[in-house]
Amino acid sequence: MTEVRSSPAVGRVLPSTEEESVALVDDLCLRYRNWGRWGQDDQRGTLNFITAEALIYAASMIRIGRVVSCGLPFNSDGPQSGGFGGRTNPVHWMLQDGGDIALGAQDHLGVCRYTDDAVSMPLQSGTQWDALAHIFYRGEMYNGHGLEHVTSTGATLNSIDRIADGVVGRGILLDIPRYRGVEWLEAGQSIDDVELAACATAQGVDVRSGDIVLIRTGQIAQVRATGSWGEYDSGPAPGLGVHAAHWFVENEIAALAADTWGTEVLPNDTPGIFQPLHLILLVNAGMTIGEIFDLEALAQTCAELGRYDFFFSAPPLPITGAVGSPVNPLAIF
Repeated sequence: MTEVRSSPAVGRVLPSTEEESVALVDDLCLRYRNWGRWGQDDQRGTLNFITAEALIYAASMIRIGRVVSCGLPFNSDGPQSGGFGGRTNPVHWMLQDGGDIALGAQDHLGVCRYTDDAVSMPLQSGTQWDALAHIFYRGEMYNGHGLEHVTSTGATLNSIDRIADGVVGRGILLDIPRYRGVEWLEAGQSIDDVELAACATAQGVDVRSGDIVLIRTGQIAQVRATGSWGEYDSGPAPGLGVHAAHWFVENEIAALAADTWGTEVLPNDTPGIFQPLHLILLVNAGMTIGEIFDLEALAQTCAELGRYDFFFSAPPLPITGAVGSPVNPLAIF
């Protein structure tokens, strides 16, 4: 008989072999598949849950005019070390600076002078959204499109620019460390659907269709406390377990993001299957996923105000054909 492991929060059986993992993930992929739900040409997925009515309701979250950024600075001190896919931190340089002005390089402009700059970066090196073209499972991405739609020139379907106007609505923060009574979750600690529901209830949040959900594990707080990014960019992490999929799909969540590099618990709780929630939620449900969000200031604000919902705006840069985009997400109270 195969030994099984249990989720400590609910006692639900988790797979202990690759064969069991494949069976579970395949089942959830098919169970929660939204291909064709909004038409064969749809490239927005669960962002379709953000209806006009949902957006109008989200606007009512703005009550005191306080704005909190959930984005990390884009600079050379970021989390990337090349540990995953060769991702590096942004490189910023000046095209025109004060020295150019002082040396007379712009004297031909009369009295006007200017500075100018540039940046080079992997689009997923900091706070960012994954496009629906970012992940494939069994040769297909969201809505059943094949590998041929992402080439060396970019994605022709499900690229990030297709949702340039889509990631705005009511945001809710689920502060799991505060719910557990700890400063942060340790690497490998998993969050399941039952705990997500319990945390929302404890925080007084009535989850609605079209919500954008932010999951705080506290890993960025841990990084700051230790003074080092360590293995943050590719190593073990706390995060969502495979059974969290039930809560996100059943509540018709529009998008989700977390403060870790991959959103999911690492090592994953599905032996032999890497990042199962990306397969279930992003590829099959069509749910936009965000990573490396800085949720520390937001968590402090929510605790101070005693409310965990807010207006949330985090549109990606409309980079044609891109499979991800940096973003500066804003929570407005």
